[in-house]
Amino acid sequence: MTAQDDTPPYDNADPAAADGAPDGFAVIEKLQAELAEAKDRALRAVAEVENYRRRADKEREDTAKYAITGFAREMLTVADNLRRALESQPAELPDSLKAFVSGVELTERELLAIFERNGIAKLAPEGQPFNHDLHQAIFEVEDANKPAGTVVQVLQSGYTLKDRLLRPAMVGVSKGGVAAAGNAAAQGAGAYGGSAGDPHNIDTKA
Repeated sequence: MTAQDDTPPYDNADPAAADGAPDGFAVIEKLQAELAEAKDRALRAVAEVENYRRRADKEREDTAKYAITGFAREMLTVADNLRRALESQPAELPDSLKAFVSGVELTERELLAIFERNGIAKLAPEGQPFNHDLHQAIFEVEDANKPAGTVVQVLQSGYTLKDRLLRPAMVGVSKGGVAAAGNAAAQGAGAYGGSAGDPHNIDTKA
C-alpha cells in the first residue's frame, strides 16, 4: 500500500502577486517612469539656470555698455550751446574775437571727438528720408523739388549711443513733392506719428 503524498502541487505563480502586491515588471516600469520624470525635471532646471545666466550676462553687458547714458544726455546740452555760439557769430568778426571763436571751435571739435571715442555719434539727417525711430518732425514745408518726407532742416542735432538712440533729431520735413519709395510708409502713417521700421537697427530704449 502506497503512502499518501501530502506535498502540495508545485505552483509557479508569484506569491507577491497572489497577495495583491505589484509584480517585478510593474515595479521596473514605475521606476523607469519616475526616472524619466526626474530627468525631465533636471533638464528643465538646467535650462532655467542657463537662461538666467544669459539674462544676467546681458544685463551686465548693457549696464557696462550704456552706463554713461545719463551723463551723455547732459553733455549734449554743452554741445548744443557750443554750436549755437558758433552759429550766432557775426559775419565780420573783429580781430579781438577771432581767437575766442577759434577756441570755441576747437572745444566743439574736441568734445565731438570725445563723444566718438565713447560711442556717441551725431546724426546728420538733412536730405535723408524721415525716420520715425531717429527723427522728431517739428514742422512741414512745401518743397516740390524734394520727395515728400525728406528732412530739409535740422533744428536740433540727434545722437546715438552705440546702437541706442540717445536723442532724436528735431527736423523739418518736406511735403508736396513726389513721395520717395523709402518714404511711402511714412506718408501712410500720417503726420509722421506712426512707426516706419528701423533700417538702421537703432534701439530706442536708452
